[in-house]
Amino acid sequence: EVQLQASGGGLVQAGGSLRLSCAASGFPLRNYDIGWFRQAPGKGSEEVSCISTSYGNTYYADSVKDRFTISVDLAKSTVSLQMNGLKPEDTAVYYCAAKGSCQVSDVHYWGQGTLVTVSS
Repeated sequence: EVQLQASGGGLVQAGGSLRLSCAASGFPLRNYDIGWFRQAPGKGSEEVSCISTSYGNTYYADSVKDRFTISVDLAKSTVSLQMNGLKPEDTAVYYCAAKGSCQVSDVHYWGQGTLVTVSS
């Protein structure tokens, strides 16, 4: 069974940090690129970061650049998102997803979300 299990969300004060993890199982992680998406209340989905599991290339939305860092541990089939300098506008449900490539928008598998709440 294909699974993407996101964890690590929580409540943090502005300026704080959180580390999200996405554990993949049931499929070979290196065959997919992994993106992190978020959806804030009343807003559409935004892809904040993506990593090429084969080449290590990383991509970030302008809204999180220089604050968030995505990484992959193929041995543990896990992709992490280190979030520093959190702002109230980062409050959202965060999802990880498997894509054929960071260059395309099509998602093959979605994980369940983890809630991040940043208080001011």
